[in-house]
Amino acid sequence: MAASYDVVVIGAGPGGYVAAIRAAQLGKKVAVVEKQKALGGTCLIWGCIPTKALLEHAHALEVIQNAGEWGVSMPSGAPAIDMRQVHARKDKVVAGLTRGIEFLFRKNKIDWVKGTARLAGGGRVEVVEGERQTLEAADVILATGSAARSVPGIEIDRRRIITSDEAIHLPGVPSSLVILGSGAVGVEFASIYRRFGSDVTIVELLPRLVPLEDEAISAELEKSFRKQGIKVLTGTRVTRAFVEGDLVRLAAETPDGKTQSLAGDILLVATGRGPVTSGLGAEELGIRMDKGYIRVDSLYRTSVPNIAAIGDVITVDGAAHPQLAHVSSAEAVLVAERLAGREVRPLDYDHVPSCTYCDPEIGSVGLTEAEARARGHDVRVGSFPFGVLGRAKMAGETEGFVRIVADTRYDEVLGVHMIGPRSTELIAEAVLALRLECTVEDLVRTIHAHPTFSEAIGEAAHALHGAAIHL
Repeated sequence: MAASYDVVVIGAGPGGYVAAIRAAQLGKKVAVVEKQKALGGTCLIWGCIPTKALLEHAHALEVIQNAGEWGVSMPSGAPAIDMRQVHARKDKVVAGLTRGIEFLFRKNKIDWVKGTARLAGGGRVEVVEGERQTLEAADVILATGSAARSVPGIEIDRRRIITSDEAIHLPGVPSSLVILGSGAVGVEFASIYRRFGSDVTIVELLPRLVPLEDEAISAELEKSFRKQGIKVLTGTRVTRAFVEGDLVRLAAETPDGKTQSLAGDILLVATGRGPVTSGLGAEELGIRMDKGYIRVDSLYRTSVPNIAAIGDVITVDGAAHPQLAHVSSAEAVLVAERLAGREVRPLDYDHVPSCTYCDPEIGSVGLTEAEARARGHDVRVGSFPFGVLGRAKMAGETEGFVRIVADTRYDEVLGVHMIGPRSTELIAEAVLALRLECTVEDLVRTIHAHPTFSEAIGEAAHALHGAAIHL
């Protein structure tokens, strides 16, 4: 007989495991089908957590390398990175967090079925690999996530031509690294391995780095990267890549139409991620698809009753969907509460924060200046540099700025974009400001503690009104 549940979740990433926990909290009997040997999905095992752990090690190395500036004497010999210890600590952090999710599953009486799932219709889910069995559920939540993908003409061999999955486990520091793509993954690994000592080159097809960010942020990051010795080639298309001995050789077409040859020990392909739907049986069941993604409405219902989908694997009403762990988790809570009969409202994707942990960090939420103008707003912008702040000078972290985009007529904050120290933490204030429909005047009148990095937000609000105190 098939095991029966109120909810079966396929996938245990930040969408799937959160949906399971919230549904169980609301009294549902829940099972999760996950094929990996640990819970947490790409974010915890292959993405967000291990990459940020590497970034913390890179930051620690930088601090030690500059210890003399702080009056701290070092023993003879230059500081060096030991990748075995780095990976050991990174893996320990990941293992601790995955065990934490396992504990939460036990606490909430969630069954973890280890294997690969396939939709069989009529509320049935077949586990076709691993613990082979059939599950029955009143509702099914698809949270199968995404996987790194390449570009035409470049074959991933996972040795010399790699994705982020391999980049987090490199046994040594390559002397040279070429990165294809300058989204969050590309620029984060550029920061990691440049700090570790690699000669790094970023190749980006579009005209600027981090092309989804405000143009001013892109310009500041490129300036910082060039200062750090990271080579930047924007508007450049890689036409060929192949392994020759111990090198990867690339042919690239530059913006002026010329061909440029590049070479590196490793080529990291960081050109985006694609949906994991192969073998799921979604199309066979009649679920409406969108170029491999599962199409859902604003409450994450698919075209088949009692089947929902969340996270990286979806498009919402045909629109592009941010592939971010915290978005998946927010959608997970909404779906679980909807299935439990609670009143829910669609998420506002304009209020989703984006955090990029390169050096310097980037945090943003809301509309860029260009997006605000395209939507017909009469736009005003205020900006304030971190370098003026006493806290920044004390910390020796003076790069970057906070930039506020607002509507002139109503003084409403439309977007906040920052690059510099602690930006991935500071952006939380801006998210709340948009959530509460704050005006710039509200931010002006909000008292920011001194001396802190957060003063830059208040000062940027003052600047937008033409009255920055410290400029």
